[in-house]
Amino acid sequence: MSTVQTLEPGSRHDLRVGLSPDAPDDDQIKDQEGAFGYCHSYETSSRYDGPGLRVVLFVSGCLLRCTYCHNPDTWHLKDGTYVSADQVLRRLADFAPSLRALGGGLTISGGEAMVQRAFTQRIFAGARKMGLHTAIQTSGFLGDRVDDAYLSEIDLVLLDIKSSDPEIYRRVTGRDITPTLRFAERLASMSKPVWVRFTLVPGETDDPPNVDGIAKFVAPMKNVEWVEVQPFHQMGEFKWKAMGLEYKLADTQPPSRELVNRVLGQFRAAGCQAR
Repeated sequence: MSTVQTLEPGSRHDLRVGLSPDAPDDDQIKDQEGAFGYCHSYETSSRYDGPGLRVVLFVSGCLLRCTYCHNPDTWHLKDGTYVSADQVLRRLADFAPSLRALGGGLTISGGEAMVQRAFTQRIFAGARKMGLHTAIQTSGFLGDRVDDAYLSEIDLVLLDIKSSDPEIYRRVTGRDITPTLRFAERLASMSKPVWVRFTLVPGETDDPPNVDGIAKFVAPMKNVEWVEVQPFHQMGEFKWKAMGLEYKLADTQPPSRELVNRVLGQFRAAGCQAR
């Protein structure tokens, strides 16, 4: 049994490994109650992960293995800090007045929040009771695991659609694209607000037909408020090296301004609001 610890403030760029070595495997977690969970860190002043000023909680556990992931230390529960949901909510309450005043709220990112669905649902519900806007950043791969009650606690979904081509998706994530597309369609049927996020990786995801495929899939969805193009960066490379992982993109450069503009143009030409 993991020992309950104190969740410390930090950054998504902090390296955290081996903090809960007796944690279960990420696909074997028993999370019926959600009173406790595994977290990487939290940030208190993000203006990037949803509207307004936000607290971002990074939880541990993810079933994807993206080649360009900048937080591989969130893949496994064993690398996270074991904390109580009540502790997280007490800390969030300290920031709630400022977050409400600045039109912000709570975003849960990761890792993948749906690995610990009862834990994250409890935190979302507590945040909403504080009058905070709630957002989740997710790949959607585990969307079938969560019911409508879970989604009712979330005001905005930041949905990572990493590719439209099944072969590219499997190459860059190690997983099948179908669950993500199915989840996107479910959100559209619910009219759940979505910001689609697309990571632009030169030589990996930048193929024009791949971008067009995402654009044509997303454009008809009236619930998609924005498509956000996220340029690849090397800020997480040191984590791969520190953890002894093979990092295949060490020689990949961030996309040029011209490439970013081309991709933005493709999304806009399809009828998407893109930035």
